[in-house]
Amino acid sequence: MTLSLTEGAPTAGPTNGLADVAGLRLGHHTRIGDGYLTGTTVVTGPPAGLIAGIDVRGGGPGTHETDLLDPTAAAERISAIVLTGGSAFGTAACLGVMDELALRGIGVPVGAAGVVPLVPGAVLFDLGRGGDPAARPTAEFGRAALLDALGQSRGPVDAAAAGSRRGAGTGAVAGGLKGGLAEASQIVPAAAPGESAVTVAAVAAINAFGSPIDPRTGVLWGARHLLTADLPDDLRTAVGDRSPEELLRPSSAAGVDALREVVSSVVRGRPPMSTFASGGAGPGRHTTLVVVATDATLTKAQCTKLASVGHGGMVRSVNPVHTLFDGDVVFGLSTGDRAAPDLLRFNEILTAAADVVARAVTRGILDAVGTTTAAGGWPAWRDLAEPQSASSPVRQG
Repeated sequence: MTLSLTEGAPTAGPTNGLADVAGLRLGHHTRIGDGYLTGTTVVTGPPAGLIAGIDVRGGGPGTHETDLLDPTAAAERISAIVLTGGSAFGTAACLGVMDELALRGIGVPVGAAGVVPLVPGAVLFDLGRGGDPAARPTAEFGRAALLDALGQSRGPVDAAAAGSRRGAGTGAVAGGLKGGLAEASQIVPAAAPGESAVTVAAVAAINAFGSPIDPRTGVLWGARHLLTADLPDDLRTAVGDRSPEELLRPSSAAGVDALREVVSSVVRGRPPMSTFASGGAGPGRHTTLVVVATDATLTKAQCTKLASVGHGGMVRSVNPVHTLFDGDVVFGLSTGDRAAPDLLRFNEILTAAADVVARAVTRGILDAVGTTTAAGGWPAWRDLAEPQSASSPVRQG
């Protein structure tokens, strides 16, 4: 069970996602087929903007407008954050978000010139995984994801989007397994009379060079941090009196061997199996992107610390992490909907931040959908592990 400084066992919010943080909106644009396997995710909030910070690690980051998040920079608030596939080309999605926000008059006022929306973003590498290296996010991807976040029509939804195969996680691959995008949230209960509960939540697109599984057992590194609410519906009904970690064990030695082969083959730099491609390990070809947010009122410096501690959740769920082949990025966000915390309260928020990032990253693997394109194939962890299902008998003891 996840260790936390909050009282009792951690509790997920009503949606177990970013929407549990009052004022935040999350939208996606997904494109699969015709050479595409990529997408874009946008996080936005109230017109007044969001307080934000960032912590970038690894050897190959790709970012847009992130210098303004430095606590010493003049900008106090931003309008949105973009997570996207497409490697450096994907930063075009940020321009689509900016254009749409500007049309709505949302951004920093600049006199007769109107407004300039401040939209930091970060990219992950998924080029060519759909079969066509030129099939990548454009400005329209960003605009469509923003409109999705705002609950407005933006055309037909790609029917192939499923599980964590959506938005920025559409073409994600982690340690030879299909990665994806997922969320998690946690309620930090009131610790003193007159104090309000605080919500902390994360969304993560996991496209790591490192592995999300322990090669000795095939178990997800982050499984020990999961809550029952994090499990897919069929596994949730099978959990019984066991912990998620106990439930999420490969059902056979063959499953462990298959998962071990995926891990060892990626390390050796060759395709993990005769039928599965590695996803192209190499400099800058990976990266896990995270937004961790709270409704507590934080300063830019505190949001930067929130992002920094959020990396701890990544460390719990991927190994190795922050490598030369990754450009791991965590954004920290505050909507300012709750009171500013004192030092002890802020420490509880930081503890929850690492928890929700670990859970979101792990859910991205647990909810992944095995995918095959003209470029190759990437199995889902569940395809190989075949853990306890709702249709299987629940073993006691």
